[in-house]
Amino acid sequence: MLAATTFAHVPHPAPTADAVRAGLVADPGFGKIFSDHMVTIDWTEGQGWHSATLGPRQPIALDPAASVLHYAQEIFEGLKAYRLADGTMALFRPEANARRFNASAQRLAMPELPEDLFIEAIRQLVAVDADWFPSVEGGSLYLRPFMIATEAFLGVRPAKEYKFIVIASPAGNYFKSGAPAVSIWVSDYTRAAPGGTGAAKCGGNYAASLVPTAEAFAKGHDQVLFLDAAEHKWIEELGGMNLFFVMADGRIVTPPLTGTILPGVTRDSLLQLAAEEGLKVSEEPYSLDQWQADAASGALLEAFACGTAAVVTPVGKVAGRDREFTIGSGGPGQLTQKLRSRLVSIQRGEAPDPHGWVLKL
Repeated sequence: MLAATTFAHVPHPAPTADAVRAGLVADPGFGKIFSDHMVTIDWTEGQGWHSATLGPRQPIALDPAASVLHYAQEIFEGLKAYRLADGTMALFRPEANARRFNASAQRLAMPELPEDLFIEAIRQLVAVDADWFPSVEGGSLYLRPFMIATEAFLGVRPAKEYKFIVIASPAGNYFKSGAPAVSIWVSDYTRAAPGGTGAAKCGGNYAASLVPTAEAFAKGHDQVLFLDAAEHKWIEELGGMNLFFVMADGRIVTPPLTGTILPGVTRDSLLQLAAEEGLKVSEEPYSLDQWQADAASGALLEAFACGTAAVVTPVGKVAGRDREFTIGSGGPGQLTQKLRSRLVSIQRGEAPDPHGWVLKL
């Protein structure tokens, strides 16, 4: 990989004043405020990765014929830096994000980035922008590594030039409604089909979700639920989160990874934590009709969504064109809260980390 010493450091000509920054991070919300710096690394066919730079966050100069603008060669990741009790910063399972980033790169015919270089780029950015960490409860420094095709051409083939970038955003809670649990709308649209890019974290998947997500918002719901493309009966995932179901018989169920669902890092972590709680963990197909029937009969106790941004979020209500039902009392369940607490405690260094998931910076 490129060693840390090969990162060129470009001074920021006008960093944000301390008082201004303090005001911005006091109530940052999610994805609206950005820190002063960014990391960039270029890739060129025949040369590989080069020109690693830590410098001011600024606009990207792109040729109008850049491949990303025409053929959507773009992938990204999302992870967080946390402040530990001793004041140091840490990442949670960044190597898992690095592996998933490369899996997305393979699917989009883009060059893979060495995992250690992926992590080092994040280290560089967090070190210089640590003061952007928000002091609000549950706050974090959200990190967005992404890669775009920059070669200027209009032929349909993989590009020969790419740019990897990492930016940072101080973040508070993802959901601001104050509701004890979210309400979701069952979409008639399809997010992904077998053989497509559903398992890749690429912008096109999210662009396809914007119309159904807007429909969910317009109907008063917090998130959208996608079903499978073939039969339109099997639960897949929400607009940006995986789903779990807590059954009365002691099982915890989540849809299997069949290539149409994003393999979430939070999802994988919760599967391991649930097993340690003595639950029988099952990755199996689960239909919307069965969900409604189990909620009505009491066979289902809780449901929750998970992802890097929202962590663990209880699901209280489900609605669609021909149905509406409530899970349990409509609020957060005991196991949902317990799993969330265990995960967050590990992430923030407040509990033992037997899996070695936390990487101190």
